[in-house]
Formats: sequence, structure tokens, C-alpha cells
Amino acid sequence: MKKDKMFGYRLLKPILSPIFKFYYTPKIIGKENIPKQDAILLVGNHKHLFDQCLVIIATKRPIHYMAKKEYFDGKMAWFFKLVGCIPVNRSIKDNNATKKALEVLNNGNALGLFPEGTRNRTSKKLLPFKYGAVSMAKKTESLIVPFAITGDYKFRSKNLVIRFGVPYKVKGDLEMENRKLEDIVLQLMEENIK
Repeated sequence: MKKDKMFGYRLLKPILSPIFKFYYTPKIIGKENIPKQDAILLVGNHKHLFDQCLVIIATKRPIHYMAKKEYFDGKMAWFFKLVGCIPVNRSIKDNNATKKALEVLNNGNALGLFPEGTRNRTSKKLLPFKYGAVSMAKKTESLIVPFAITGDYKFRSKNLVIRFGVPYKVKGDLEMENRKLEDIVLQLMEENIK
């Protein structure tokens, strides 16, 4: 993906990050686990519209996010385009979105995604993970940086936490690796609430 695709991201991040930090007072743990270079997938649970903001404020690296295509059809479409998001049509196997995501990784950049595929509005800790994250990591030999988000998005929140785990490479078959990723994210969630 061309560098100019992230112009809006680089422009808006220094303005929006301090506002977000002040409003929600999140606790960020393990940000030193995010590699400063080379291809990475930042992968974790999805509970709120602002989850990607917690990842963004934890690193200086620009992050391309995969986002449902409906975001690109509404009034905020300009914003998602400006910050370099990749639209995903969730009603089909969106090969075009996958191709763009692989391009981001093959160019040594950072990609953020939520393998649950949608926000978890259930009482379960996690929705079943889709295989996209582990599949793309294996195809591109990119590191997965797992994370877990717990707590509430409230003004001056006292319990909003994001914890990053140790980066690792996908080596085995996808089913086993997907289970491993789920287990790691669950473990990070439990560490957040200890």
C-alpha cells in the first residue's frame, strides 16, 4: 500500500490520541512487545467501536485496519478512507480485502484486525475466531502480536485495560494455530482483571 494512504492517519493521530487518553484514561500494558519494524498483525478481542484506538495509541507505527464495508458507505466514510482502513465485505469471502491486507504485510507494515469478525455483544468472553489472522500471518511469515481489552469505555474509566502479549510466528496447521491464538487472548484477558 502506498505511503500516502496513511497521510490522514499521521495527520489525525497526534490530535486525537491525547483526547482519547484524557477522556478514557486507559492502562496500556506490554506495549514494548510491539516490534518497531517488519510485518506484524495486531490481533485481539473486539468489544467496542473504539478498540482499535487503544492499539493505535500504544505504538508509533501506523496501523492499517480491516473494517466492515458498511463504514465506507455512511457519513464517516471519508474518515475510514483517510486513515487507511481496508473495507471488508463480510457477506462474502472478500478476496479483494485479503489481497490488500497481504500487500500491507508483504510491504513490512502493521495490520490490525479482530478475528471475532464483529463486536462481541454476548456474555461469552470471546466469539469463535475466524482463520484470517493466522492464515495471513503464515502466508507472509509475519509476527502475530496478541492483545486483550477489558473494562469499560466510560469517562475517566478506572478499569479500561489493553495488554499486549509476546509476538510469535504461526508454524502449525491453521486450526491448531487459531485455537492457540484464542487461548492466548483469553489468558491476556484474565491477566487484565487479576
